[in-house]
Amino acid sequence: MDLSGTSAIVSGGASGLGLAAATRLHAAGAEVVVLDRPDDASSTRAQQVAAIGERAHFVGGDVTDPSAAAAAVEAATDRAPLRAAVSCAGVASPGKLVGRRGALDSETFMHVLAVNTGGTMNLMAHAAEAMQANELRGEDRGVLINTASIAAFEGQIGQIAYSASKGAVASMTLPAARELAATQIRVVTIAPGLFETPMMAGLPEEARTSLAEKTPHPARLGRPEDYALTVEQILTNPMLNGEVIRLDGAVRMEPR
Repeated sequence: MDLSGTSAIVSGGASGLGLAAATRLHAAGAEVVVLDRPDDASSTRAQQVAAIGERAHFVGGDVTDPSAAAAAVEAATDRAPLRAAVSCAGVASPGKLVGRRGALDSETFMHVLAVNTGGTMNLMAHAAEAMQANELRGEDRGVLINTASIAAFEGQIGQIAYSASKGAVASMTLPAARELAATQIRVVTIAPGLFETPMMAGLPEEARTSLAEKTPHPARLGRPEDYALTVEQILTNPMLNGEVIRLDGAVRMEPR
């Protein structure tokens, strides 16, 4: 899909995989709206987005709030027809089903689902509603791209909430693609493996090296640019639809 004269939304686009995707979509010619948490005293999310380029725009909001997704869609469609919506916002709160402090706290569990699954659904729904009014460009009116994880398939001990939330994102892909086929909107999910992200950057170098060596080939951590390339490839290949794409270098995670 040619993105010139179009708009795109990336949730969680002020850092990590989302920032790389937003940067690539901007380079492809789109007006890019980034939906991310509002700045606070220790954050420069808006500045990160502004640094992408003059067609990058920051919208502060909580993805669990449907009005935030609606505001991002409005900001995008005010500039150009919305053709792509990429959901990258997520949290990875660890926790065993039964840990040292007892049973997993349901509030923690539901918060992870609210952000990772509910936040994805909010953007999907509001973006798809706007895309349905588009004229066809090629064979599509728009494309929804979601982010799951290999934890959806090989969740490790301590990933109860995260695996559940990402498994739900993966499971939404096919029914959404089937529903939206009637209006020529595609839905594809990327399931990244071990990637260089802000969360990964906080680990000791020894731990990072150990994780990188788990990936058969290439034997390294995935780079945000690898994810962004996949986003672009999905947009340009009209036969990619209803699919969950593992982007993991053939890694399969052990229980711990």
